[in-house]
This record gives sequence, C-alpha cells and structure tokens, in this order.
Amino acid sequence: MEENKIEEKNTVKFKKEEFSVKEYIKKTLGKGKASRVKIEYTPVGEKIIISTSKPGLIIGRGGEKIAELTRVLKKGFKLENPHIEIDEIKEPQFDAQTVADEIALSLERFGPMRFKVIAYRSLQRIMGAGALGVEIRLNGKLPGARAKSWRFAQGYLKKTGDSAKVVDRAQARAETKPGTVGIKVSILSPYIILKDKIKIDENMVEKIKENSEKLLLKKIKKTANKK
Repeated sequence: MEENKIEEKNTVKFKKEEFSVKEYIKKTLGKGKASRVKIEYTPVGEKIIISTSKPGLIIGRGGEKIAELTRVLKKGFKLENPHIEIDEIKEPQFDAQTVADEIALSLERFGPMRFKVIAYRSLQRIMGAGALGVEIRLNGKLPGARAKSWRFAQGYLKKTGDSAKVVDRAQARAETKPGTVGIKVSILSPYIILKDKIKIDENMVEKIKENSEKLLLKKIKKTANKK
C-alpha cells in the first residue's frame, strides 16, 4: 500500500515537472510561436518536439535560440540530455492552437473593439482553406457587454460521439486594456476521415435505384398473390 502511494506521488511530481518544462518553453518562445510541445524519453536522453508554423523564429540564426533553450533546460530543469526537434505545421489554418494564438495576438494589437472583424476573418480563412467546420468562442470584457460569450461558427462540427474526438480544440488568452478575453477554437480538418460520413456518388445512386426497384417488385408480387 505504501509503495503504491510513493509511486503515485512520484508520478504526480514527474507530471508536474514535465508540465513546467512545456510551459517554460511556450512562455520563452512567446505567444503564437509554438502550438504544441511533446516530450519523449529515450535511452540517450529527452527528445523535445516543438510543433510550430514558424520554425525560423524558433531556431534562430545558426540555431542560436535552440542552443540557448537546450542549455537552460539542461541546467535549470536538470534534464540529462535534452534534444530539441522542430515539427513544422504545414497548414496552420487547420491547427486550432495556432489560430487561437493568432486571434489573441490580434485582439491585443488592435483592441477588443474589432473582435467581430478578427473572428469573421479567421472563420473565412479557415473555411476558405477547405475545413469541414470551425467554431470560435470569445468570452470576457468585449464591447457591448460586461462579460458576454460570442460564438462564430460555420460548417460541420460534431460535439459528441467518435466524430467529436477528431475535432482539434485549443484555448488562448488575450490580455487587452479592458480585461482578459478567453478564446476557444475548434476545427475539423478536411483530412480527417469521418466514420459516419456517407459519400453519394454514381455507384451509390445506381444501387439505391436497384434496391428501390426490387422492393417495388416485391410489393407488386405480394399484392397480386393476395388478390
């Protein structure tokens, strides 16, 4: 029993330390630079994978920023042999965290007065790129209300079931002069395979016609037999 408790404490401590490393990396790089930070543990050390749409800004000239970050992680967080890898996001318009951070940066730069323009532009850009669905929610001190929730949505975005699991979701915060604005973004990428999606093509139409004709003939035969 005591061994289990010690193991649980060590696991919690380990997870806290891992979370601290991830948060430090994101904070150091700056808002909108890193979408996700993943840590993998290998026999030769820790592999830190940073997903970003702006690899040049993270790497720096001649890799100086990566080298500095590696040094801090090794010394400040006592990682044995941290190795940083960059995972470039090729289509940032389908990455919810990237979009949420961009909206936050726009609100901080232009102010909450333009929140509708910022949200609708993001919505149009994502749907224009081919997304199946998108939802943007803004909460906080926005013009016209003390603390109101605004929702901007378009397309297909399932909330429950297996289809809801493939929806990319993320959150961000914008620190504006009137106050903090919470941002939630949900995106359904066009590359996601939906199990409940039915594609109606020529073959499907022909099969439906054949089945309809067979059912009709059966009904006619039944009616004739009754008579």
